[in-house]
Amino acid sequence: MKAALTLLTTLAAAALITGCATPSTGSGPLVIQAQGSFAVGGTVQATPGSYNNNQPSAAGQSLHGDHLYAFYQVPQHARSLPIVMLHGAFQSARSWETTSDGREGFQTLFLRRGYPVYLVDQPRRGRAGNSTVATTIEPTPTDQLFFDQFRLGKWPNYFGNVQFERSAATLEQFLRSVTPNTGPYDAGVISNAMSALFDRTGPAILFTHSQGGGPGWLTAIKNANVKGIVAFEPGSGFIFPQGELPAAMPSAAGMLSPESVPLADFRKLTRIPIVIYYGDNFPIEPTTERGQDNWRVRLAMARLWVAAINQHGGDARLVHLPEIGVRGNTHFPMSDLNNAQIADLVAQFLAEKKLAAF
Repeated sequence: MKAALTLLTTLAAAALITGCATPSTGSGPLVIQAQGSFAVGGTVQATPGSYNNNQPSAAGQSLHGDHLYAFYQVPQHARSLPIVMLHGAFQSARSWETTSDGREGFQTLFLRRGYPVYLVDQPRRGRAGNSTVATTIEPTPTDQLFFDQFRLGKWPNYFGNVQFERSAATLEQFLRSVTPNTGPYDAGVISNAMSALFDRTGPAILFTHSQGGGPGWLTAIKNANVKGIVAFEPGSGFIFPQGELPAAMPSAAGMLSPESVPLADFRKLTRIPIVIYYGDNFPIEPTTERGQDNWRVRLAMARLWVAAINQHGGDARLVHLPEIGVRGNTHFPMSDLNNAQIADLVAQFLAEKKLAAF
C-alpha cells in the first residue's frame, strides 16, 4: 500500500480536474489510488532431514499453509477506517464482488462510499488453499440443497418476493460461486489469520457473512483493531460466557449449539458496536421445511446472543429486515437485487457509530 497505484479513466481524470473530491455512491467512474494483494498469517511446517536437489522428497522441505489471502483497494479521498469482508461457508471473496446478475457488489458499493476495502479468502479456501491438514474433496452434488438453504426458494420454485434475478444465467453464476474447503474448517485457524490481517490494516471495520460470523467474533476478541462488526446472517459460532450458555436449539436442519468462552474474552465484544442482519422467507415458529427452519433457530440464537452482549454492557443490535419493511432478501443480502438499499442501512449504522470519518 505504501506505493500507491493510481488507476484513472479519462472521465475520472476529468472529474478530478473539475474538483469533484467527494466519494460517489452512484455508478460513475471510480478512482482507485492503491490496490494489491498479499497473504498473511498461517504457519510453516518443516520435515526433518536434508533436502536433496537431485532426488527431492519431503525430507528437508517446508510447507507454508493456513494463511489467508487478501485483496485490497483504496479509493481516492478515503475514509479513515477500512472495511474487511469475510465470506461464509462454501464461498470465497467473490461473495462481496460483482453480483451473480452482474451488478456492483458490496466491494464496489463501499469503495464508492469512500471506504478502503479488503476482501478475504479464508485459510483453506479459494486463493488461500494451502492447508497443513489433509482433507478429501468429493464431487458431491449440492445445487438444489443450496437453492433451498440459501433461501432462493424451495426447489425448483423461487419465493414470490425473492430479491434474486430469476434467469438461468444468474442462477448459473450463483451456483458456480460455491467452492470447497481444502482442509478442515477451523474457526481458530481462521481467526488467527484474521487477527494477523488486522495487525497489518490497523483499526478497521469487520463485515462477516454466515459461517464467517463465528471467526469474526473470535477475531474481535483477539485483536483490538476491530472497531465494529457488521454480520450478515451469522450461521454458527455463537459464543457466550462460560456458565451462561442458552439451551441448544433443534431444527429440521439439525441441532444448533452455543459455544463458550471465558467471560473476560466475551467482554471484549462489548467494547465495539455490532449489528446483525437477517433476511426474509423463513418463519419464527418451527417448521419441517429444512431450508427455512435452519434460519429460524439461527435468528433465535442471534437474539439471545445480542441480549447477552447488551446485558454485559455492550452495544449490539439485531435487524430482521422484514420487520422494518425490507422484504425478499435471501441468505446473501449483500448481493440481492436490493443490495444498494442494504448498503445504505449499513452506511447509516457506521455513521451513527462514528465509524465513517475521513
